[in-house]
Amino acid sequence: MGAYRLRLGLWNIGMLTGKPIELAKILQKRKVSIASVQDTRWVGSRERLGYEVKRHFWEGLDEVVHGIPPIEKLFIGGNFIGHIVSSVGGYGKMHGGFGFGNRNRGGILLLAFARAFQLVIVNSSFLKREEHLVTFRSMVAKTQIDFLLLKRNDKGWCEDCKIILSETLVSQP
Repeated sequence: MGAYRLRLGLWNIGMLTGKPIELAKILQKRKVSIASVQDTRWVGSRERLGYEVKRHFWEGLDEVVHGIPPIEKLFIGGNFIGHIVSSVGGYGKMHGGFGFGNRNRGGILLLAFARAFQLVIVNSSFLKREEHLVTFRSMVAKTQIDFLLLKRNDKGWCEDCKIILSETLVSQP
């Protein structure tokens, strides 16, 4: 069997209504095999979510990952509302040394989760220009909150990981 290229895509989309055909065209053009699409409609910072909501999320994810047999490949991608920054800071096996922003509680939780399951945050494994790290921009801030995690032993499966801001879907009134 020859080599196969698997492309994963993470999209945070506001108001996806009426856009599935456009999204399908983008996925086809970008040759994306697996897409995680989130119809994001939040107000304010999700960093302020209550402790119980966050605890429930991490416990649920923990339970799901525990149920995956060790021989299976594992790709976890999503908006973790955490900043892991560029410094490794004791997380060398989980963090590749590249990132953006200031580490916060959400980033520490993400790194601890990666450590517990022997995962690597592949976004942090490749030197990138800022525009290929930042996953959210506004007039007052920019941040990296979307991450892709793989089993550390499978890190070699990932040749690159970057943000592509050129594809947008916006709803028309």
